[in-house]
Amino acid sequence: MILFLASRPVVPTVRRTRSSRGRGGAPAPRAANDAPVRTPAARTTREHKRSPRPPRRPLLAPYRRLFAAPGALAFTLAALAGRVAGAMLGVSMVVMIATVRDSYALAGAVSATGLAVTAVTGPLLGRLVDRHGQARVAVPAVAVFALGATATLLCVHYGAPAWALFVCAAGSSGVPSLGSMTRARWAAVHRDDAAARHTANSFEQVVDEVCFMAGPALAMVLCTAVFPEAGLATAAVLLVAGTVLFAAQRRTEPPPQPRTDTAGGSPLRSPGLRIVVITFLATGAVFGSMEVATVAAVESYGQGSASSAVLALQAAGSCAAGLVFGALPVRGSAVTRFLVGVAAMAVAILPLLTATGLATLAPLLFVAGMATAPTMISGMTLVHRLTPSARLNEGMTTAYTGLLIGISAGAAAAGWTVDHLGAGAGYTAPATAAALALLAAATGSGRLRRSPEAG
Repeated sequence: MILFLASRPVVPTVRRTRSSRGRGGAPAPRAANDAPVRTPAARTTREHKRSPRPPRRPLLAPYRRLFAAPGALAFTLAALAGRVAGAMLGVSMVVMIATVRDSYALAGAVSATGLAVTAVTGPLLGRLVDRHGQARVAVPAVAVFALGATATLLCVHYGAPAWALFVCAAGSSGVPSLGSMTRARWAAVHRDDAAARHTANSFEQVVDEVCFMAGPALAMVLCTAVFPEAGLATAAVLLVAGTVLFAAQRRTEPPPQPRTDTAGGSPLRSPGLRIVVITFLATGAVFGSMEVATVAAVESYGQGSASSAVLALQAAGSCAAGLVFGALPVRGSAVTRFLVGVAAMAVAILPLLTATGLATLAPLLFVAGMATAPTMISGMTLVHRLTPSARLNEGMTTAYTGLLIGISAGAAAAGWTVDHLGAGAGYTAPATAAALALLAAATGSGRLRRSPEAG
């Protein structure tokens, strides 16, 4: 009680019995309008009581400030169609070939070929974008993609030999990364505002989640309900249109960065960036294996039709966490936030091993998804800081390529696990991948902390 009283602010008060009298019982002085003159103590007390509380900042205020920049909304909407199309490509290719040629093995091999070519051409296209500008590289690259996609559709429709599918898949895999170019624009628009860049990274992660949730579902519907080639044809049209519209937004395009001696070489020469990319490889394996394990688990419960809805819960958890994380003030170093995010992801996956039905699996997936967005946001922040400004698109594309390779490897690992150990053991694959991601981030944290750019 004594401590409570001692902690209260000491504010002089005026007793009511003396409010109308001065010293010795004399009446208090009156103003011209016969109102009593308030003493300083009384005035201080009234001002103290009437002082308003500081207004709370609305949750979406940082996002409104983000899009207040001229041209921000235009390039975001222009890129959205192309990013949804990019998420449609893999599923469209697999379902189309498997349906028409009746061979999942051929479909998987063609898809893997396209992914391998993307892993090589993605960073190279990013380097060209940094050197020559987004519009001058993205438009010709998407034109080459359109030719390759058209050739693929014709080969599938007219029954061309299998080797022609591999050639077409390789020719259509040089797709510019709209996600990387969008992030580079945010970095240029808000180059002097670290808080706005944090919010932008959070928003971009939410867009990624929405695209990777909507794209495959749309592709599946088009390929199965319309005709097998409809998914790839729609994706090609959307990707070309979105890229052209995005490139037309020249006002927000970052200026080209000519090659200099200080910007030469691959961004992976940075030890800190290598740590982040290796962690992203394992994180991508978490994403890829989680999807396969979830589909297998839901089917083992006898409710295979609910697979899409259950996977959407995981994406919804990530979106919610990303929006909140982006609206909060930045606290601590980016390295610490990244380590905490990876650790939270590894811990949040473990309860999935105990799921015994859809009623327990659905909420656990939502919680597991909530650790995804903060991890990716902090990781992309580190990529931005560890990459020279003249190689920003290349660095971000390299990080995305690591994720794509990890997703493919994780899906294969989870498929092997389900086939050999059963659907009940499917979540051991994402749990193992998350543990590897935590190991990579923890063992490399020293290098990240010693890097002045990652502070």
